[in-house]
Amino acid sequence: MIMQFKVKENLSRIQEEIAPCKPRIIAVTKYFDEDGILSAYQAGLSDFAESRTQEAIEKINRLPAEVRETSIFHFIGHLQSNKVKKTVENFDYIHSVDSLKLARLISQVAGDLGKTQKILLQLNNANESQKFGFSKEELYQDFGEIQNLENLEIAGLMNMTPLGADDETLYELFNDVVYTRDNLEKQFNCSLKELSMGMSQDYKIAAQCGATMLRIGRKLFS
Repeated sequence: MIMQFKVKENLSRIQEEIAPCKPRIIAVTKYFDEDGILSAYQAGLSDFAESRTQEAIEKINRLPAEVRETSIFHFIGHLQSNKVKKTVENFDYIHSVDSLKLARLISQVAGDLGKTQKILLQLNNANESQKFGFSKEELYQDFGEIQNLENLEIAGLMNMTPLGADDETLYELFNDVVYTRDNLEKQFNCSLKELSMGMSQDYKIAAQCGATMLRIGRKLFS
């Protein structure tokens, strides 16, 4: 009950801070057990993000059936090839598709499962060597082939900003994702509705720049 109240209070504060923007707030629950998911659910959230497939599946399976069936689960971690099948089976969105090779594998597995998998393409527009994701050059080069893969729906783009980046850099990076999305839509005649941008340290700027999905953990639960 205490955590539920805390999450509801934190959620209200976040919504006030980003108003009038109304992006989807995704509760990042990877550091919390099913009680954390339940607290966020009872506070009014239905989107939950995890980054470790097996741990997430065990956690999700312990949830009440009603919560499982009325929630949307997002995979946001680096996805290894040997975890693709389980991830496609259990997650509605995969935010972290970072290569053509991975997209091909997800397409194949989704086809075998009779599913259309919603994905976001991870753009590493800060060019951080320690992070995964497409460079902009790779994204434009590979987008057409990914677009033509069966059993995939490219819902949009995702990015992660460098820790400790100043506000000017954040605005530049988030606006660059928006610009890249707009160019891809024109060049490839498609609709990329979702922009998964912003986490606990930078969600206010991400919302101002047009994020449709905010991935928030610490600011919700602490």
